[in-house]
Amino acid sequence: MAEEMKSLTRAVIVEFDFAAFNGADALFETAKKVFAEHGVELTDKLEAMHLAGGSYQGAIAELYAALGKKGDAAKLAKEIDSAFKAELAAKAPSAVDAQFKGFVKALVDKGVKVIVDTRSPVDAIAAALSEFGEAVTVYAEPSLTYGSIKWDAWLRACRANHVHQSLTVAVTGSGFGVRAALVAGLSAVAVQGKRTAYQDFGGADAVVAKLDAKLVPEILRVLHIS
Repeated sequence: MAEEMKSLTRAVIVEFDFAAFNGADALFETAKKVFAEHGVELTDKLEAMHLAGGSYQGAIAELYAALGKKGDAAKLAKEIDSAFKAELAAKAPSAVDAQFKGFVKALVDKGVKVIVDTRSPVDAIAAALSEFGEAVTVYAEPSLTYGSIKWDAWLRACRANHVHQSLTVAVTGSGFGVRAALVAGLSAVAVQGKRTAYQDFGGADAVVAKLDAKLVPEILRVLHIS
């Protein structure tokens, strides 16, 4: 049984937009600008109370209701999604820097499959990681969840990339992502930023301030790789 377990693929799925790139701040600034065009002043408190972790449309409808305002939540959701993806396309590839590559290399050198999950166009990120060949896959995630992805998205990523959730660690950028990964049967580690510090990161095997190779020993421990 031990030999069989050693032969199974261990994997890490990185929620790139919020764990490697500072998507939490980018999304807030993007949403704030779009809301302003519709006569709503988005604040940190309103984001935390009504938007974070929810589906775009449902969360926006909740926010409108709380403010006593009327608006087309579906239309606004599409606007925020489009604007945020444009922001990611322009800026997220810059997060494939020496620090991130060092993190990836340390995993690949131990035989771990790395799946980079992103809402931005995959081509630029894939090109920046091409030196790792087939050991790294860039996976397109069309999530419409504000600031994280849901449990089914983690499972989708596992199935699309032929890895089993019980042998996979999620690297997420939010407490909501931790919870979703655990519900899906993955282990989780988290990158906690100032915007997400208020969230519940309970259940994560590690919570760090930045994503770099220093996190790898903790991931290897979770994956039972020496």
